[in-house]
Amino acid sequence: MRRMLATIMVIAGGLVSVVPNAVAEPVHGIAMHGAPALPADFSHLPYVNPDAPKGGKVTYGVVGTFDSVRPFIVRSMRTHARGVVDPEFGNLIYETLMQRSQDEPFTLYGLLAESVEWDEDRSFIQYNINPAARWSDGKPVTADDVIFTMELFKAKGRPPYSTRLNRVSKMEKISDLSVRFAFNEESNREFPLILSLSPVLPKHATDPETFDQSTLEPGIGSGPYLISDIKPGERISFSRREDYWAKDLPIKRGTDNYDDIVVEYFLSETAQFEAFKKGVFDVYPDGSATNWTRAYDFPAVTDGEVVRKEYDSKTPSGMYGFVFNTRRPMFQDVRVRRAFTLLFDFEWANRSLYNNSYTRTHSFWDGSDLSSYGKPADQREREILAPFPDAVSADILDGTWTLPVTDGSASDRKVQRAALTLLQEAGFQIKGGKLLGADGTPFAFDLMTQNEGQEKLAVAYQRSLAALGIAMSIRTVDDAQYQQRSQTFDYDMIVKSYTSSLSPGAEQLTRWGSASRDREGSFNFAGVASPAVDATIDAMLNARTADDFRSSVRAFDRVLMSGHYVIPAFHLGKARVAHRSRIAAPEGDPPLYGYYLPAWWDTSAKP
Repeated sequence: MRRMLATIMVIAGGLVSVVPNAVAEPVHGIAMHGAPALPADFSHLPYVNPDAPKGGKVTYGVVGTFDSVRPFIVRSMRTHARGVVDPEFGNLIYETLMQRSQDEPFTLYGLLAESVEWDEDRSFIQYNINPAARWSDGKPVTADDVIFTMELFKAKGRPPYSTRLNRVSKMEKISDLSVRFAFNEESNREFPLILSLSPVLPKHATDPETFDQSTLEPGIGSGPYLISDIKPGERISFSRREDYWAKDLPIKRGTDNYDDIVVEYFLSETAQFEAFKKGVFDVYPDGSATNWTRAYDFPAVTDGEVVRKEYDSKTPSGMYGFVFNTRRPMFQDVRVRRAFTLLFDFEWANRSLYNNSYTRTHSFWDGSDLSSYGKPADQREREILAPFPDAVSADILDGTWTLPVTDGSASDRKVQRAALTLLQEAGFQIKGGKLLGADGTPFAFDLMTQNEGQEKLAVAYQRSLAALGIAMSIRTVDDAQYQQRSQTFDYDMIVKSYTSSLSPGAEQLTRWGSASRDREGSFNFAGVASPAVDATIDAMLNARTADDFRSSVRAFDRVLMSGHYVIPAFHLGKARVAHRSRIAAPEGDPPLYGYYLPAWWDTSAKP
């Protein structure tokens, strides 16, 4: 398919002529910046084994529960079963129009859409559905399915699915296998890629009337697996489709290798790891440095039944730490948040709790070129930040800022004095061993934690705060309560982890954008509503060159760090995973975003 764009030009004599402006050719892939790395005739993704054997079984283990297999609605936003649509285990039931490459910052290749068409300004995108695409009941995937899904998500879906048509001025069926979206002024250069990651549902097998209700009834999908068994809240099982339409596509070759995939649920991380030790499940990504160092002395490791692997991180650190709920009056003064940041003794915690396994985090994109840490703002950054002269601290702007390095005693007097000075400037004073506000009210708050690891870190921080008369209570709650309270922002402070990629984009709106501050179910846990944050996200989403994009992300990073919305804790420089020895991964270096579970296989599978 081709689409000719036109420009109306006024020429001599006042005549109006319509002349060609650009031709939108079908392409096999699209990238946020630059061109896709793989050619149109690529045979398979570079990080898979195209000859991986098919068969066998894998069992994954996760913490939590589930009461629905419908991940697209508000009611099951945090409690839907893993694997149905899943960035870690793969989209086993429902597929997206295009699929992201794990080896490029943000590049998509065709899946349900075998090709797309768009213009240089990204004012529209057209999806051309693969004629071979089929639902699990054998019916073809069509443009009507795409249109139906988008309209249903808008009416009854959860964010971000429910808001995607807000940036679309027209959704048009071009043919039975082609659908075109024209974008309005609310769109940005990233949005066509975000839209391309939308899952598609079957119009003929989806009831709009009941769509917003949680259900455990397996649905019709186009993906490589079917739901074969459900034990609510405990286990969900999938079986591979022999008639899967895309199994020989280059984008899917070497993936979806298991005949059966099972996801087991556990009430806590402790129960999860004990179950892994006993062989209940097969793959355990380990994010705990202490656990990795101390906990693998069980027989399965000694016997070689369990193997451990470390992968060097090629992606930004992300941010893990204590998150202030700035909706609470006690945390609305940035000087208070700065003081609390000073009082976290990383050196003591890293040595005493974690065998010096961690690195202090100084940026949401630490370890990458997108980080602002240690770098003075460039001219483009200063242009973006110029309308907001108070949004970035001078030392963060010039790249000289750093977190304090304590003496590791958990009571460094120099740091305590600096923190107390900030608190006094904010109107607090210590009397009778308690930090009091101007009205005489003691400074007391709750920290909500989710597991034993968070609680251990919280206890260490609690002691540091107590030295200045601050009373922090620690409330460890179960997963269901944690999710419910997180959704409704019912906490003073929580411990959270923010992932980061080399292509941050629209997801930052739901984390930090002003519009998400009071929207329950958003990821704006800190309650941020800042014009500077909004402006830097907008600059990031509309950057046309790689240099402008880098500058906009750094400016955004500086605003977040200057706001002290999160007390930075630490990060690992490696990804660590333990697994049963019969589970194999492709040889060579993993992709840019780390090991890719959908490309692993069971070596005991019989051909």
